Amino acid sequence: MIDPTRRAAILGTAAFAATATLAAAPETLAWDFRFPSIEEGVLDFAAFKGRVLLVANTASFCGYTYQYEALEKLHATLESKGLTVVGMPSQDFNQESGTNAAVKAFCDATFGVQFPMAGLTHVRGANADPFYKWVKAQTKGWQPDWNFNKVLIGRDGRIAGTFGSNDEPTGRKLRAAVDKAMALVG
Repeated sequence: MIDPTRRAAILGTAAFAATATLAAAPETLAWDFRFPSIEEGVLDFAAFKGRVLLVANTASFCGYTYQYEALEKLHATLESKGLTVVGMPSQDFNQESGTNAAVKAFCDATFGVQFPMAGLTHVRGANADPFYKWVKAQTKGWQPDWNFNKVLIGRDGRIAGTFGSNDEPTGRKLRAAVDKAMALVG
C-alpha cells in the first residue's frame, strides 16, 4: 500500500499532467471546418487560411434574397485584396430549394454568383453544422435567426463579428468591419 503522502503526490502529478494536456490542445479556428460543396466535392475553409471570410446563410425565396447581388459585388471587389464571401444555403427557415442543383442554378441565372458556396447546410438548432455550433459557442449564443445572417472571420481564423439580415453586405456597419478585418494581418 502506498503511504498517503506519496499517494497525494502521485495524484497531484496526474492531475497536473491532465491539465497540461488540456491546455496544450490546439484552439479550433474557422480553418478547421469543411463542408460539402454545392458543386460536389468539398469546400474546405483551410484553403482560405489568411484571408477574411464573410459567411452568409442564404435562401432563394426570402425577402433578403436580393443581397446575393451585393454579396457578389463585395466578393468581386475585394477578392484580390483578401476577402472571400462564402454562401451557406439553408432550408432551416423554409425558404430554400430542396436540392443543391436547384440552388446553384438559381444563383447562377439570377445573380451570377461566383463566390464559393456550400451545399445545403443546417445553420441552427440541434442539427446545425459543426461550424455554426462553433460560432454559437464562441459568441456565447449567437446563431442565425433568419436568412442572410453573416459571420465575419478574420485573417487569424477567429470570429471578427456577427451580423443580422438587416446588415447589408455593402452597408456602412458591415463594410467597416470587413475593412478593419482586412487591415489586420496575422
